[in-house]
Amino acid sequence: MNKIKDRKIRFSIIGCGRISRNHIKSILLHHENAELIAICDNQEERIENAKNLISQLNTENSEKTKDPIVFFEYKELLKAIINKELKIDIIVLATPSGLHAEQAIEAANAGLHVCTEKPMATNYKDGLLMNKACKENRVHLFVVKQNRFNRTLQLVKKQIEKERFGKIALVTINVFWHRPQSYYDLDSWRGTLNLDGGALMNQASHYVDLLDWLIGPLQSISASIATIGRSIEAEDTAALQMRWKNGALGTMAVTMLTYPKNLEGSITILGEKGTVKIGGPAVNKIEKWEFSDETEDDDLVESASYETTNVYGFGHPPYYENLINVLKGISSPACSGDDGLRSLEILTGAYKSAEDNLVITFPLK
Repeated sequence: MNKIKDRKIRFSIIGCGRISRNHIKSILLHHENAELIAICDNQEERIENAKNLISQLNTENSEKTKDPIVFFEYKELLKAIINKELKIDIIVLATPSGLHAEQAIEAANAGLHVCTEKPMATNYKDGLLMNKACKENRVHLFVVKQNRFNRTLQLVKKQIEKERFGKIALVTINVFWHRPQSYYDLDSWRGTLNLDGGALMNQASHYVDLLDWLIGPLQSISASIATIGRSIEAEDTAALQMRWKNGALGTMAVTMLTYPKNLEGSITILGEKGTVKIGGPAVNKIEKWEFSDETEDDDLVESASYETTNVYGFGHPPYYENLINVLKGISSPACSGDDGLRSLEILTGAYKSAEDNLVITFPLK
């Protein structure tokens, strides 16, 4: 793959909804190495919101960026790139999840790198196809898993790698959030099976990623899902039971019906030589930290925790730093298409388990 070393990396954001703000801020924060060339959305109001955010950030920062070129149709943007009327290096997909596969494949076939928000696709087959297209076209596929950059999770992963827990016995993950009906009513695609997914596929996707990234590959999963309190196609509540290949057992509980607001996004790891709980609304606070030994990492516990009311956390800027360094040829991807597929495989297994009332083993057949 060609390395981009002698100029800024040229970005285009597709989809200017709520999550696009994090991408815009991150690109402008890295203005020395990145520039936002174009934005695309089929709703004029969202385009205006994005332009206003860029204007606001330019006012706050000494570095002024050019106004991005606006497109209302993704295919028109791609056409401009293919015809060499527009120079873009990487497409950022902040569109409904069910559109990611088609859009990623089209971008890869046009020779563009792709960065896609989670989940990379709403079904495993689409994920495989988009990953294959990027590899065949020799372009990068980045999947946004910004929680991996949380200071709290970075610190606990370091302890797992040092084997401070000894044998891990039990892992519990809770995602107790609040998504009112008005949230789903904002757009017709929200809560649909094909375009969005439910509590597991969408809201808890980052926490599903932690199952593999922190603890290791799963051996099996058993799941139950339900739509209890929201008028949507997909589930608003889920309960999972898991066994890892390293012998650990675990549970995951997810609901979007927590009253009256987000209560916690947490992970608790119980091992023979260590106990850690990271809680808060978005795994942002270390609430328990005890090990049989002592290391200098123990002094970092207090500083690793941070305050947030935003479930997205603050991981997008360091995620973009990694992405930029990968395109420059000086880093490896923090979350590639292959990494994204592992999360999607777990999600697929969970839904298959719930549908057929079976224990599903990995890898999927």
